Amino acid sequence: MAQPDQFVEVDGRRLKISSLDKVMYPETGTTKGEVLNYYARVAPVLLPHLADRAVTRIRWPNGTGEGRFFEKNLPSGAPDWLTSVTVPSTGSRGGGDHITYPIIDGLAPLTYLVNLGSLELHVHQWTVGRNQQPKNPNRLVIDLDPGPPAGLHECCQVALLVRDRLAERGLSCAPVTSGSKGLHLYAALPGKLNWERVRDLAQEIARELSRERPELVLWKMTKSIRGGKVFLDWSQNTGSKTTITPYSLRGKEAPFVAAPRGWDEVEAGAEDERALRQCYLDEVLARVDADVDVFGDTLAG
Repeated sequence: MAQPDQFVEVDGRRLKISSLDKVMYPETGTTKGEVLNYYARVAPVLLPHLADRAVTRIRWPNGTGEGRFFEKNLPSGAPDWLTSVTVPSTGSRGGGDHITYPIIDGLAPLTYLVNLGSLELHVHQWTVGRNQQPKNPNRLVIDLDPGPPAGLHECCQVALLVRDRLAERGLSCAPVTSGSKGLHLYAALPGKLNWERVRDLAQEIARELSRERPELVLWKMTKSIRGGKVFLDWSQNTGSKTTITPYSLRGKEAPFVAAPRGWDEVEAGAEDERALRQCYLDEVLARVDADVDVFGDTLAG
């Protein structure tokens, strides 16, 4: 028998929590209650990555064994205390259709949205200003996407090359195993460049490395030529694109997480293909409980 709905108080907000025993990850039997517990425990390190960012959710109302759907706008029936922002759908200033996104600015809105089956939280590289308009991006992201038989091992090798290219431009970056196939690299920016220039900077690095290491690196999006190479997806910096936020769960067969990693781990993964793999929910909780937050304030706000 399913558990009855429960009412809990989170940061002064009264929330209805439902179906805590519902299995969200069939392969591991991970329940909705465990998912909510995970997000509550990682909230201190997760929330800084969500601050002032419009959030797109991917929802699995009945777990990852069944259908999913993307949701950008505020969910139907959202409480009036849930912060939101209405911005052009392109993520750029002026023109086009508009979308009203939620903003996750605390544990209560995080809990509310996760209770709706929002396993994945995706955000843009820009934040919203006091005028309710998108600001220039305050971070750059490069998504390293391997084409089989290439995998995380090759992504680690390319990540070290990208790190050097960013360093040459005065930028340091932080790695995240994506919880899917590859790696994400984030570099904090001062917010002086618009998204077009940030996108072009990322593409410039991708083109450079493709010329120098054509057997390993690819900058073109054509899927038919990705086999055995790592695609440097520079397009994630486009104003309308979103990327899975660090510490978000993934909607896979098991509860994998987009997990921040240390460069020592990436360096080990570049040397030995057995040294690094994607992280599970419980492993990330153990890292957070041990105060292993390799990003710290690097990418916050």
